[in-house]
Amino acid sequence: MSHDPATEAARPNTPAAQAQRRRTFAIISHPDAGKTTLTESLLLAGGAIHLAGAVAARGQARRTKSDWMKIERERGISVSSSVMMFEHGGLIFNLLDTPGHEDFSEDTYRTLTAADSAIMVLDAAKGIEPQTLKLFEVCRLRDIPITTFINKMDREALDPFALLDEIHSKLAMDTAPMYWPAASGQRFAELEETSELAREGLPKFDLTSFREGHLTPVYFGSALRRFGVLELLEGLATHAPAPRTQHAHIKGADADVSPARDEVTGFVFKIQANMDPKHRDRVGFFRVCSGRFRRGMTLKTAAGKSLNVHNPMMFMAQEREIADEAFPGDVIGIPSHGGLRVGDSLSQTGEVLFRGIPNFAPEILKRVRVRDPLKQKHLRKALEALGEEGVTQVFKPVIGADLVVGAVGELQFDVLDERMKAEYGLEVIFEQSPYQAARWVSADSRTDLDAFAEKSSSQMAEDVDGAPVFLGKSAWEIGYVQDKNPKIRFSDIKER
Repeated sequence: MSHDPATEAARPNTPAAQAQRRRTFAIISHPDAGKTTLTESLLLAGGAIHLAGAVAARGQARRTKSDWMKIERERGISVSSSVMMFEHGGLIFNLLDTPGHEDFSEDTYRTLTAADSAIMVLDAAKGIEPQTLKLFEVCRLRDIPITTFINKMDREALDPFALLDEIHSKLAMDTAPMYWPAASGQRFAELEETSELAREGLPKFDLTSFREGHLTPVYFGSALRRFGVLELLEGLATHAPAPRTQHAHIKGADADVSPARDEVTGFVFKIQANMDPKHRDRVGFFRVCSGRFRRGMTLKTAAGKSLNVHNPMMFMAQEREIADEAFPGDVIGIPSHGGLRVGDSLSQTGEVLFRGIPNFAPEILKRVRVRDPLKQKHLRKALEALGEEGVTQVFKPVIGADLVVGAVGELQFDVLDERMKAEYGLEVIFEQSPYQAARWVSADSRTDLDAFAEKSSSQMAEDVDGAPVFLGKSAWEIGYVQDKNPKIRFSDIKER
């Protein structure tokens, strides 16, 4: 990253001042709306790369800066979240690229916990698609302001008014076009008439309304042709929020953690193993929430475990460099050999606990076994590592040796299979499970919970954290068992 020494010297190095320079945002979209292409175009516009990947090309050329897993390169899809940092116009942008495929919505949700705003990418010919709607709801739950980029305007597209009306009606948000497109495809003669209508009839941009989630600024463009992208980047710089105050528990009491707080705090929202297969590495993606982080610092988990951070990393897609310091809004990679988990809070005192990184009950459950029975112990170890990473959810039945793995969608099993072979040398077989649903169980009384677990032992399991889970043969059965056991709570979400 290039720096002007004179400018840097004049800039205050306080957490508050540096936080104001940060814009940490995620990109969300339906598959094929052009999210990966927009990611590359933003990096190109920001000067972080000098040659955009040929996303439309085949084979090896299809690999882009943010897609690194073999299955991503073969299928031309993003299934893992990447972090990319770049500097533009005196500001530092942390771009969180999320999986576009709906089977990886859980990974996307976790990534959104680390973002202060989001860009929603829509295909100009298709408008709002189902996965976009789902991801939008996640942003709304987290009060994340959304900027809209209507992509592929170089092709034939829906009428701009129809697109804006769809956003307004389906998402219940006002739309404020930041400029008006010269139509799309071949229809360039409409500009004067439609822009006058837009100027008179559509809401003007209002910063407060945007920050509160009531209004979305709209940019029209083409990520592939790279028009509208620089305007989008300038809009983020001007309007998107700097790192925000985060809700936490400090010594058990509710508290707000401001970016200006002197103590270094933050949380791990993602674990990625084997980004570099030669080194069998394991990296925790740590969002800094407050303070000035310095290389070599000792941070503590809320459970009291100390971690000396010798070699923190800054990311530029696959490329990484040692980070000597980081500020609120930054995402750094902390190498860890199994010492960090998704959802871990880290701080200098160990007294700060951030909440809100969820696990969702899987929608598909399968039994898994290894072809070579002598490698059963290796299978368990590999599955536990991938379970901690969030690639899959792993349940150990109380009775029986076969592990049960859970996922939101079928593609997650393909990724699991691929990574088992490539990273652990294991050939695995997935088999139909007698179970169709999983719920975490809890109770006010330990005695009540133990009695239920004993009575239902043939359907009880533990997750990777050792939390009790009831495996149901159907959603109906879970409802029935719940009715019969009113003292037991059944939950399809577990907060880490």
